Amino acid sequence: MPLFKTINLSRIVGNTTQILVWKVTESYSELLEQVILNETNRMRLDGMKSEMHQRAFLSVRKLLQETGHTDLDLYYDEFGKPHLHGEKHISITHSHNFSAIIVSDETVGIDIELQRNKIIRIADKFCNSEFQFLDRNSDEYIRKLTVIWGAKEAIFKIRNEKGISFKDHINVQSFELNAKQNNTKLHYDNVVKDFNIHFEEIEDFTLVYAFEK
Repeated sequence: MPLFKTINLSRIVGNTTQILVWKVTESYSELLEQVILNETNRMRLDGMKSEMHQRAFLSVRKLLQETGHTDLDLYYDEFGKPHLHGEKHISITHSHNFSAIIVSDETVGIDIELQRNKIIRIADKFCNSEFQFLDRNSDEYIRKLTVIWGAKEAIFKIRNEKGISFKDHINVQSFELNAKQNNTKLHYDNVVKDFNIHFEEIEDFTLVYAFEK
């Protein structure tokens, strides 16, 4: 399938941000024919046991090519965080048959998650202060939990520091689903950081991306 969705933002004068979403319908062989891979990532691909993961991996490279980059421009640091050669920031995510990237002049993080009942069982592992505004009996409960998880995951991708606890160190402030944005704070290691969170629903998935203030 072609590119599913593109979002272009300019939050700060002179800075641009592009979010691209791919719905993976192609076969492994179809995707492989269409992408360029560096030697290290070709070895990573060959080592993946799940074809779903392989297809997701390749679809991310398709998204890179949509932005004018290729896998040759992408590298990972010692903590596994992706970077682009040059001044642009990048974050990558995939879940089931969707993948997404965000490329920006700003520091950014992105996450996409399938909305599912399982998140209710693990909510107390990543939520704390958020229970003050969540209604467990609401039909929005799963959808809001998915936003909260996505926000914390996106922020973790930005900070990428060992020891950060989703439950204890990242606090998502009250929000409504129709607002499609909220504010979130990170309190960790005597540092307090504020983040702008944006989110939207795509089919049964929730896409969340974060900017450090």
